[in-house]
Order: sequence, then structure tokens, then C-alpha cells
Amino acid sequence: MYNTIDYEQLEGDYVLVDVRSPKEYSEFTIPGAVNLPIFNDEERELIGTVYNCGSIDEAKKMGVDFASKKLPLLYEEIKRLREGHDKVILFCERGGYRSSSLCALLNSIGIGAVKLRGGYKGYRAVVNSMLPKLNREVNYIVIHGYTGTGKTKLLKMLESRGYDILDFEMHANHRGSLLGDVGLGKRISQKQFESLVYDSLKKRKSDMIFVEGESSRIGNIVIPHYIMQSMREGKHILAVGSIEMRVRRIVEEYTKEKNSDKDIINSLEKLGRNISARRVEEYARDIRLRNYHQVAEDLMIRYYDPMYENEMKEFEYELTVNTDNIQKACLDMEKWLKKAKPE
Repeated sequence: MYNTIDYEQLEGDYVLVDVRSPKEYSEFTIPGAVNLPIFNDEERELIGTVYNCGSIDEAKKMGVDFASKKLPLLYEEIKRLREGHDKVILFCERGGYRSSSLCALLNSIGIGAVKLRGGYKGYRAVVNSMLPKLNREVNYIVIHGYTGTGKTKLLKMLESRGYDILDFEMHANHRGSLLGDVGLGKRISQKQFESLVYDSLKKRKSDMIFVEGESSRIGNIVIPHYIMQSMREGKHILAVGSIEMRVRRIVEEYTKEKNSDKDIINSLEKLGRNISARRVEEYARDIRLRNYHQVAEDLMIRYYDPMYENEMKEFEYELTVNTDNIQKACLDMEKWLKKAKPE
């Protein structure tokens, strides 16, 4: 026998253990969960194929065989987690065979474990129902500005000074521009993005949230329409800065990875709809020659600034800050906030 718990009931010192395959875990999981897979990706696929072909008993037998070889390692890892936390909570996709079997086995040998009722699907239902509710409870202060004005740096400094922020670009693993995924690795899924946003709003200390102004799409991620609407209804701040500082920030951000040149050139090739093929080839040549500053400045003047110009005119700004000095801009925002807290 074993205990089960709903996600909404989680409290105190616990650790979540995702027993699904590494591929399932990498696509989406509950934020903070560790992965201790009962089956690897190949085993899970093989079991699923046999099961779907109608050989249910054979699929179960294969599952027992694959899982039994991992039991010593699973036992040691979960025992270690149990020693460091009051509760170890296991989950799979629907709270079914994988988490139930392992939970029952662990409890039978004295390693207390709890099963998350409904598994990831149950957790996902909570996110779907609670994220709109959490969104209605907060007041957004939205920071706008052209590319390179240091909006993300400003958010991070506000966070370091104790303010709540919602960093869409971090949660989406994308910088929100054409070159936004350069050097950032694998794209994140929509489900995982929404889970991270839900987690941020759930853990907030106040109902005032600083956020960067975004379009509704960040790379392959879509910000829920109700959040976009709440942001439009929030208070708005404009960040400005010199072209020299903006260029410097962009170059530092996009060229810090070892193989960034190739990713930048691949992304620039997508500019064909907006900039001539000849100019794109010139940019690619300059990137190979490491003339990064020249390319960044030209892109800002010809592409990024004109693209965002109309969007910047949509709002009335409560405050304008110069982000050439991020620390001073942060202090200016704090002074403004003391006089104009959202109602």
C-alpha cells in the first residue's frame, strides 16, 4: 500500500520525482522535479509498440524485465532523496502503472514514498485552471524599449532588489527576436513554458509584477491571450539608451557562445522577407570577419527599430528611464514606484 496526494495539497519539505523516460521529461515536467526513469526512451517505445499491437501481457512482462534491472539504482537514489526530504513524491504521465508499481515496492521495503494523484496530467489540469486565476490577481508593470536597451538586465536588477518579476524570455529560452535562440540550445515546449510562468506567479511575494514588453509570440512560444491583455492594462515604462551602448550589449549577448557565428548566420538568412539577399550575404560575410558591431548597428537601424516603432507608440508611459546606466535606471524606477504604486 502507499499514500497518494493531489498537487494542490503539496506543502512542506518534499521532492518530486518524475519516473517517465528522459525524452518525456525533457519535453515537459513539473518545475523542480528530478528524473529517475523506470524505462529509457528505447524501452518505452518498444513496450508501447508491443502494447498497441494487442500483446498487453507481453508488454507488461517486458516492462517488469526492463524495470527490474534498474531497481538497485532507483532504490539508492530514492533512499538518498528520502534522507534529505520529508516526502518523496513520485509521478508518471497519468499516475498509473509506472509510479504506482514503484511506489508500492518502495513502501513494501520501508522506503516511504507518495504517489502524485493523476500524475503529470493531473498537474497540467491544475495549471490550466489556476494560471488564469493567478493572472487576475496581479498588477503588471511593463518595461518597453528597443533592442539592446537592457530590459532583461533591468528586470534582473529589480529582482535582486527584492521585487517580483516574470521573465518570459528566460522561461521560453528565447530572447524574443529573430536571433533570439542563438546559443541557447534546445527550444522549450509550450506546456513547460506555461508551467514555469505558473510557478513564478505562484511563488510571488506581492501582487506587483515587473515584466518585459513582448509580442504575443516568443520564438515558438505563445504567451496566453489573457496575460497579454492584463499586461496591456498595466502600467508602462519606456527604457531608452544610446545606440553605442545598445550595440555593445547585443554583441556581448549574442557572441559569448563558442559556435555562435554559425547560428547567427543561419538566423540572418530568415531576414529575406525584410532585407535583400545581397545585404544578408554582406552581414554573413561581416560575421565571418567578426565585424559584429557593424552588423548589430546596421540591423538596429534598418530592421529592429523600424519594426518596433509602431508597437512603441501604442502605450502611454508613466516613466522614461535611460538604461545606459542600469543601476541608475533601477533607482529611478524605485523612486517612481514609491509615488505611483498600482492600485
